[in-house]
Amino acid sequence: MFSAADLPDMIPVFPLPGALLLPRAKLPLHIFEPRYLAMLDDTLKTSHRLIGMVQPYETPGTSESKLHRIGCAGRLTAFSETEDGRYLITLTGISRYRLLKEVEGFTPYRRCEVSWDGFDRDLGTTEHDREFDRKPFLRLLNRYFDEQSLKTDWDALGDADDELLINSLSMLCPFEPEDKQALLEAPSLTTRRETLVTLIEFALRGGNSEEIMQ
Repeated sequence: MFSAADLPDMIPVFPLPGALLLPRAKLPLHIFEPRYLAMLDDTLKTSHRLIGMVQPYETPGTSESKLHRIGCAGRLTAFSETEDGRYLITLTGISRYRLLKEVEGFTPYRRCEVSWDGFDRDLGTTEHDREFDRKPFLRLLNRYFDEQSLKTDWDALGDADDELLINSLSMLCPFEPEDKQALLEAPSLTTRRETLVTLIEFALRGGNSEEIMQ
């Protein structure tokens, strides 16, 4: 398990719209762009093996995407190489971070100085949502999955602990990138579940997710 002292001041970042990583969750990724293959090679040489996932966003009049200020770092815990040189990897979420500044340099990928302050809870044990009423939540989720033509193992969902259930759904549901960012920034598991319910209910009403974030 990581401690605050193990976390580096600078990490490589992987801006990927809609890809959400949360602490203690696992995110599979397919790496094939040359700059991210280089990032992976360099990450494997470090002791921490951390990569920062972050949501990019576009700003009018600029060619390069900006980065949201809060992301989540994951430790490279599994990888395999294909015959044509691509990687299939898994990141396990360690902690969220606050982006301080982007580091200029000679790497083809982006690197940032980060702060881990304020995210001590991420390095602790599994969170619980004591206000979670699972039955009505699963009924709502069933309606949403039917609406979205999604399939899942309902027995496994019913048996999953609070954190695994809420975080997995936050990562997997097809929400807009800004909605994923709101789920990432939720200060507690209870707040994330409330945000998740709001997004699902709004989708069932046929609303525009941009209206939620205003």
